[in-house]
Amino acid sequence: MRRLKTFLAGLATIAVLAGCTAQPTSSATTDTSTTTNTSTTTNTSTTSGVTAAEVLAANEDATTVNDDEWSLDDAVDIALTGSSATTDADGATVDGNTVTITAAGVYRLSGSLAGQIVVDAPDDALVVLVLDGAEITSSTTAAIAVLNADDVGIYLMDGTSNTVSDTSSYSEDSDVNAALFSEADLTISGTGSLTVTGNGNDGITSEDDLVILSGTIAVTAVDDGLRGKDSLTVEGGTITVTAGGDGLKADNEDEDTRGYLDLSGGTITVTTGDDGLDAETDIVVTGSDVTITTSAVDTDEATSKGVDAGAVFIIEDGSLTVTASVEAVEAATVVIVGGTVDLTASDDGINASTGTGASMQADAGASLEISGGTLTIDAEGDGLDSNGDMLISGGTTTVFGPTRGGNGALDTNGSITITGGTLTTFDTGDMTEAPDAASTQGWLIASVSGNAGDAVTITDASGTAIAQVTSAKSFSSVTFTSADITDGESYQVATSSGSATVTAGEGGMGGMGGGGTGGTGGAPGQGGPGGNR
Repeated sequence: MRRLKTFLAGLATIAVLAGCTAQPTSSATTDTSTTTNTSTTTNTSTTSGVTAAEVLAANEDATTVNDDEWSLDDAVDIALTGSSATTDADGATVDGNTVTITAAGVYRLSGSLAGQIVVDAPDDALVVLVLDGAEITSSTTAAIAVLNADDVGIYLMDGTSNTVSDTSSYSEDSDVNAALFSEADLTISGTGSLTVTGNGNDGITSEDDLVILSGTIAVTAVDDGLRGKDSLTVEGGTITVTAGGDGLKADNEDEDTRGYLDLSGGTITVTTGDDGLDAETDIVVTGSDVTITTSAVDTDEATSKGVDAGAVFIIEDGSLTVTASVEAVEAATVVIVGGTVDLTASDDGINASTGTGASMQADAGASLEISGGTLTIDAEGDGLDSNGDMLISGGTTTVFGPTRGGNGALDTNGSITITGGTLTTFDTGDMTEAPDAASTQGWLIASVSGNAGDAVTITDASGTAIAQVTSAKSFSSVTFTSADITDGESYQVATSSGSATVTAGEGGMGGMGGGGTGGTGGAPGQGGPGGNR
């Protein structure tokens, strides 16, 4: 929780950064040692002032090898000949089935090799490996191992297919433990394809920054698919990951400003045995289209999450689809500004939690805010769960909540404040939590029942239809808020099973922060259920 102390001591910390903006990478960048965060983010602000650009600006900049920093005209060839290789490159040596690159430069690899490519260059060296129809397979270690360099680029030649595969096992103390492994900052670009099979551990790992600019990349790994210890950035490309562990991971535990994911472009499809996206600190989505399917297994050792961020998860554009998970999104602070989010979970859809708060008590470090975008949740635990406060100020949110008791579509240990947007929730009604009295937008709660596929129609006192929403699950209670609802006015909520007339601003259970005004269906200020986990 170190990150929370530096980033979430209060949202005022972010406000201080309002004058800072992330410096997006462009093709004109030529200094790899000072390349800044690569996401081109908008400055769309939430009510609390948190933006993706500010989250990234609070982190260390990622280092990228851009394509204009080297020339294909300078490439020297390394011909892979099965059990060995041939080359005239001054900066490369061949010893049996091992090719070692010892100097800065651009090296074009083609052919097949049952062996290993090693980069062991000076500390200030920029090394680019151009894969031009290369097949590299090692039965004893990593297929490509970068042991030393300043920055390394992997470039996938247009129209080529390239494959990398490693050994089936590594010793527990092995420093090199991925099919494509790098101790240096690593960037992958080009328009060709790369297929990586991590038979012994991870697929692609960088102990520093890992950046993917483009290419068609397919990774299969027994443990993690893509891992950038300091950071993992995706700006483009088509990426498919099948992993026994986490899909995309950044896990620097020692530095508060590292260990983040920055997803600004490309199409990412992840199937995992553990978490889909996993970051020690922040996960920022500003343009990528991400689809995640986890094993949805909940054990004493691990719980499969679609998205698991130690500090902040924020999405401003692009999309996030979680088709199966135990918890779809978990972070201390969850901010949805824009984009399309579709979450399926056997437990909570979104859980804002630091993991340190006491049960049934508000967690000052946790918050959930929705200010835009389109959000759809199908959860059998709580739909939207904040162990602190929840603020909805915009966007269109639909929660198909639990069909079992003991959970609700909305659940906080603090308060629910609604100032804008459209929200529709369905649940069993036994744990329905009402918005807080501080809400400036009208809301209603109705005890009406229906089955999956039933439409709920809301009309005002004049008979004008305000909304019609079809439920994906059975339900016994509906909560609705939009700019068309006025507290104190009467509305009819109808399903195929019957209808109820309710007064807006009444009903449900108040949250731990004080709750809304009581009325039919709930006592005033009654404590709502505590946040799970």
